[in-house]
Amino acid sequence: MNALPSFEQVRDAAARIAPHARVTPVLRSAALDALAGAELHFKAEHLQRGGAFKFRGACNAVWSLSDEQAARGVVTHSSGNHGNALALAAATRGIAAHVVVPEGAVRAKLEAIERAGAILHRCAPTQAAREAMCAEVQRATGAELVHPYADTRVMAGQGTLVLELLQQAPGLDALITPVGGGGLASGVAIAAHAMNPALSLFGAEPLGADDAAQSLAHGTRVTTVVPDTVCDGLRALVGERNLDALRTHHVEVITVSDAETIAAMRLLWTELKQVVEVSSATVLAAILKQPQRFAGRRVGVVLTGGNVDLQALPW
Repeated sequence: MNALPSFEQVRDAAARIAPHARVTPVLRSAALDALAGAELHFKAEHLQRGGAFKFRGACNAVWSLSDEQAARGVVTHSSGNHGNALALAAATRGIAAHVVVPEGAVRAKLEAIERAGAILHRCAPTQAAREAMCAEVQRATGAELVHPYADTRVMAGQGTLVLELLQQAPGLDALITPVGGGGLASGVAIAAHAMNPALSLFGAEPLGADDAAQSLAHGTRVTTVVPDTVCDGLRALVGERNLDALRTHHVEVITVSDAETIAAMRLLWTELKQVVEVSSATVLAAILKQPQRFAGRRVGVVLTGGNVDLQALPW
């Protein structure tokens, strides 16, 4: 299930998740428009179920399963929003969700995953340890693996936000999302260009986890980046297929420092009056860092999540 989804699959996903997912609002701020010199349309995915866009992909994956598959449950590895989303999605179908979590994950996010009803499996904080533990759970339970970003069903689900956004804010000429593993960025790129091939697509990536930017620059996937960023939701290396989609759809990745991102997060809290997490703020940071790219344009800006540890704010 690691192929890139077609636009048809994104449309099917929208119908599949409609009974469970929220249609999130698009928010505006005159003050942020003035700062950016552009017309910003914020797609408020932090108001999605579970507090992040991830519910879309997880829900599509869960409801794509046959009854026989579903009965054995689902498993994933996630330090936060995807694990929470999969647990919530599994609950809508009354099936078990196993979530492999690395040591040192954000406590507030782990508590949310448990509250959503998942069975937690702890492992060392490396990609290899996550994958090994996932394989072990699969062997023991027969659960279906729902990968956080390399799963076709997940990418198709994430792309559904574009169908809403382009109806809510017609006439957009640019679109920007954060980039981590690339599940959102690839699903959005496929859906956006199917609906409007002229849309300019951008990604925002932390400077301390800039593997997608490096990979696009070098023409080959760079896997040597050791993530060092406060953006806990964007530390995953971009997936192989996800990178293919970014390349095919000419997604331009802008890198932002943690300081720029934290400043943008404060602005979103102050001006938009929205509690968004630090990974979400990369998109505004990128626009403010390179205003000439966005000047005078109507820009769709995807705010990805609002699961903030209020005991550990970055300011």
